[in-house]
Amino acid sequence: MKIVFFGTPQFAVPTLEKLLNHSKFDVLAVVTQPDKRRERGNKLTPSPVKAIATAHNLAVWQPERVKKDTEILTKLKELNADVFVVVAYGQILSSKILKMPKLGCINVHGSILPKYRGAAPIQWCLYNGEKETGITTMLMDVGMDTGPMLEIATTPIGLLDNTQDLAERLAAIGGDLLVETLLKLERQEIQPIPQDNLSATYAPLIQKENYGLDWSKSAMQLHNQIRGFYPNCTATFRNNLLKIIASVPLASVGDVWRQAAPRLGNFPPELQELIDKLPDLSNVSNKPGVVVNITKGIGAIVQTGEGLLLLREVQLAGKRPQSGWDFVNGTRLTVGEVFGAGS
Repeated sequence: MKIVFFGTPQFAVPTLEKLLNHSKFDVLAVVTQPDKRRERGNKLTPSPVKAIATAHNLAVWQPERVKKDTEILTKLKELNADVFVVVAYGQILSSKILKMPKLGCINVHGSILPKYRGAAPIQWCLYNGEKETGITTMLMDVGMDTGPMLEIATTPIGLLDNTQDLAERLAAIGGDLLVETLLKLERQEIQPIPQDNLSATYAPLIQKENYGLDWSKSAMQLHNQIRGFYPNCTATFRNNLLKIIASVPLASVGDVWRQAAPRLGNFPPELQELIDKLPDLSNVSNKPGVVVNITKGIGAIVQTGEGLLLLREVQLAGKRPQSGWDFVNGTRLTVGEVFGAGS
């Protein structure tokens, strides 16, 4: 099967590697976003997909706007590919491009469609506290993730999973599911299923205003925001910006932990001692943002609008990320200090 691969970030790499390592697929070319200036050196850096493609001596095309680039459009058509595979490419494909391959354009999307159509499905899925997500392969049309579905694979979401954890797991699932989808398509063993547009939800790009933490929210809401928009959520501490990178919700104490128990999975042993403290901690009450307890070896516990939130990892402005306990020691944090809202 002759394939052109469209993709850019690390999320797309496992799928490309699966295609490259499979005897039944021939990747003819890779289309990815132009190199970008990254990090302190401000050097032009290739996308993760380009790095893999270059290592395999594949043709790599990087148009600024693929649907307007007549040279690339001509090359794509001349390849006479069986299918175009699209994984987090970052540009919208025109109807002209969608019609080029014999079997159509197949998208690997990081949600269980029709939920979370759009650019940031993993982030919003976590933000909304979903307990399950997955990968959907679909035939692309001119809409935003609106095409008929081909195959779906699901995975549970753990209480402490963040966007990076979930993206890595979904990327691996996506590679396997795409291989299965393509082989079934070739054998005509898949019947595309139209999406129920009335059930659709959307996952737009994350904006800077999404990062600010409001301590009047519940502990679970704050935890979901922190892990969903990882690692960029912010609060203020002693009039300085503080990133909250990882947390543990202690809200609605008994119910949250009982519900979470089946999906804790990789729950760190050092946090188990908190379970014994929960009955005492659940009686603590103060204004949102106030430090109500400091647990030795773990970190500070902060009052929220409903329940308590353990700060497990943070980052002061201009500093490296550090554990909640190192933060307590380094700042000499005390019970009664107050964290402010982020921005």
